[in-house]
Amino acid sequence: MWQKFDTEGTVHKEFVPPGQTGNEKFYCNVLRRMRENIRRKHPDKWCNNSWALHHDNTPAHISLVLRQFLASTKMTVIPQPPYSEDFATCDFFLFLKMKLKLKRQCFDSSKEIQTESQDVMKMLTQNDSQQCF
Repeated sequence: MWQKFDTEGTVHKEFVPPGQTGNEKFYCNVLRRMRENIRRKHPDKWCNNSWALHHDNTPAHISLVLRQFLASTKMTVIPQPPYSEDFATCDFFLFLKMKLKLKRQCFDSSKEIQTESQDVMKMLTQNDSQQCF
């Protein structure tokens, strides 16, 4: 799952389709859709370019293909220090909240997991997102 959020809540979320690899080309397409969501959901931030992307240092996020895409779209990226747990917001904020809500549940399909995960994300408040940062 790819999720992008800010202090106001979720901006974009997307599950990797079965059989698809979450590589740099796939991630570029996710970022294209995310940019469109920012343009739609936060036109003020879009117009004055007052938003920035923060992601970790996984290979798909630091590849040449992705860096070229980020440069061509003039996206501002907040650098991720190596081995910085403080900035792994999904690991220490989102996934923890999801685990607490989904524990002890059994699922029969990946579709059920996706549906339940999205329901948990919809329950997150703006206050939850602000506390994360």
